[in-house]
Order: sequence, then structure tokens, then C-alpha cells
Amino acid sequence: MVLFSLVATHADIDLETVAQLSSGASEIATSALSGSPAVTGAVVLATCNRYEIYGEAPNADDVEAARAALVSEISGLSGLNEQLVSRSFSTRTGPEVSQHLFAVSAGLDSAVVGEREIAGQVRRALINAQHEGTASAGLVRLFQAASKTAKDVGAQTALGSRGLSIVSVALDLATDLSENPDWSGKKVVLFGTGAYAGATMALLRERGCTDISVFSSSGRAEAFVASRGGTALDAETLSPAVAAADVMIGCSGSDTRVEAGELAQVRAGSPQPLIAIDLALTHDFDPEVGQLDGVELLTLESVRLAAPQEQAESLTQASGIVSGAAKAFEQEREARSVDSAIVALRRHTMNVLDAEMERVRARHGCTAAAEEVEFALRRMVKQLLHVPTVRARELAANGQQDDYVSALETLYGITVEQPAAAAQAECPVDHAATDQRGTATA
Repeated sequence: MVLFSLVATHADIDLETVAQLSSGASEIATSALSGSPAVTGAVVLATCNRYEIYGEAPNADDVEAARAALVSEISGLSGLNEQLVSRSFSTRTGPEVSQHLFAVSAGLDSAVVGEREIAGQVRRALINAQHEGTASAGLVRLFQAASKTAKDVGAQTALGSRGLSIVSVALDLATDLSENPDWSGKKVVLFGTGAYAGATMALLRERGCTDISVFSSSGRAEAFVASRGGTALDAETLSPAVAAADVMIGCSGSDTRVEAGELAQVRAGSPQPLIAIDLALTHDFDPEVGQLDGVELLTLESVRLAAPQEQAESLTQASGIVSGAAKAFEQEREARSVDSAIVALRRHTMNVLDAEMERVRARHGCTAAAEEVEFALRRMVKQLLHVPTVRARELAANGQQDDYVSALETLYGITVEQPAAAAQAECPVDHAATDQRGTATA
């Protein structure tokens, strides 16, 4: 089995394209597995500035076919032509897959370097894939190792110790733009009720904001404020709340958005300026909102440009942890890949021994002499298998496991069969751990 990934991020393409590509992200893994034998497993990581698909193919020759199948599915779900989709994604295989995912999970590849929220999104991506039955055993191990690496970076370095996130940087920008930096007197309207909105609510509370109203186009505001506080809005109360607001924050990623003309009407006559913070991947606010008098618009791009750089020493230390973890993962994966070959060789050898012992017993019966012969043969077989087993591990560590398998087939006629990939049950499934599209933060 071969791991690969398709990666489209803020570092390579604009966020509008990322948003368009990720349309239908929740369906891509299932549709790809059912539509192509070249895709044997898939986990989708879709956040506010990245869309990444981690897959597993039967062998290296199938990766290109798997990529083509995924590109075709993404094109169909997003409405973008296949050439544009193909150009938008870079493809990683081999050690590059784990190196990249581990760096992502540790926050090294985020718009806000060192932010910790992405680690939770990586965990949820795996949980969702397990729930859908698309996470192969190899992908489960990859994502579990990525989560462990993120924990190690958090525990062993100062990276992210300031608790920075996209939300916190956005609120810092809003503070700088405000005539009064005190959040305790601000009126905030929050759009969305997903995990992203929950994190935003918590940070607003930390800054002393108490007047927070919540709107959900899907009608979940009541349940959201019941556990977190705030005031639930509906279609009738939304306009008066927006008219009186100092700040409105979009993190819903819903299909409806606040249009510029609509906001101009609602805000007509409002004496105080408005700061609109649009953190949804698919935009909760019309970009023209920023052209209205008295309205300042902050977007994900604003946050990316304003994000502070972490200390070079912490980044170097974190990068070292990530590289070491990726190398260890690849070595373990390579060693695991020869397990089937070792088992096949031992089974072949023991079958020969058992056949010989059957002949000995048929001639001499179950005598003491027969037992001595069996003991001697088993000891000899154990010694004979020691060096081939050690060599298998050494070759796997050097990436030469295929040579070992070929040698077994040539010398002994042994056909090594890889075990079927188990898609579930290496970590528990949390059916409640789902986010709304466009509400992730990394």
C-alpha cells in the first residue's frame, strides 16, 4: 500500500479557489472510494485556508490513477474544470506525505504559525473518515502519528505558547481599529454555531465582552447560547441587532450571506462605526461590505498578513521534532511492510518441517527419538530464520523491502500477500465531532 496526498493551501493559491475546491468536501472520500479501485482509503482535511486529501493506493503505479479519480470527483462536486482543479493541487508521495501532515498538525504550515487549533481539526478529519468508513489502516496510523507529533511540539517547545489563532489575531486587529479598545462595552453579533463559533465566543468572553448575540440560518442559535450564554437571534431580531452592533463576526460558512446593499439599509442612521470580521471560508459577508461608509472589513487574508512570526529558535526546535517523527513513522511503516514477507517465509519453512516430521512419525511413531529429532529440527529452523529476518528489517529500513519480497518469490516460490487494510477501530469514533463546512480555523 502507498500513501499519497493532494494539497491545496493558502501558500500556493488564493483563498477563493480553496473555497471553491472544497465545495462538496464531505462527499469526496466516499465517492472516490466507490468510483475507483486505485483509491483504497481517503481522509479529507478541509479548513479555512487549506483543502487536503490523504489517500492510500494499492501500489505506486496506482497513484496517478488515484489522483486522476480524485481530481475528476472534485471537479464534479465543485463545478470547476478538471484542468484548473489539477493545477491547484500539488501531489506528495512517500516520506513527503508524513512530513507535510506532521508539520500541518503542529501548526508550522498555518497562516498563524504555531496556532494550536489545527491539531484538533486533524483529529476530527480522521474521526469523520472513520465514521464514513474511508480511513484505511495506513491512514489511521498516519493521522494518529500526526496528532502525537502535535502534542510533542506543544509540550516540548514554546511554539504556540501565546495561544495565537486566526480568531485571536482577528480580534487583535479589530481592537487596533476600534476607537475604544475595551471589549466589555462592545455589542457583537456572531454568525454561526459550529466549533469555530464556539472558539470565537470563548475568546470574546476572555476579552470581557458580554453583549454577544448569535444568529444561525439553520435555527441552532437557541441551543448554542443555552450552553455558552449570549442572546439567540432569529430573522426578525437580526436586523435591529446588526444596526446596533459594534462588531459582527462571520464563522458559519452557510449558503446565505450578508449583502452590502442589505447591510447599508440596516445600518442607515447608525451612529457608531462597524467592524465586520469574515472568517468563513465561503464568506458570510459580501466583500463589497468593506466599501460601505463606516464599515471596516477584516478577512482571512487580513489575518494572514497580520499574523506575527514565532521565534526562530522555537520554529527550529519544532521543525526538528516534526522531521524526527516523520522519519520514525516512515521507518516503522517500512518495517511493517516486510512483516507479511517474514510471516510467509516462516510459514513456508514450518510447513516443510511439519511435513518431514509427519514422515518421521509415520516410520518411528511418537517415540523419544522422534521427539529429539523434532526438537533438533525446530532449533535448526529457528537459527536458519534468524539472519533472513534481520536482513528483512535492515532492507526495509533502507527502502529495499521489495527486493526482499522478490527474492522470496524467486528462491522459494513464495507469494507474499499483503493483509487487507482495516478501515476502522484503531481509535474511537466520535459521532458528535463534526464541523460545519468552512468553519475550521487553520
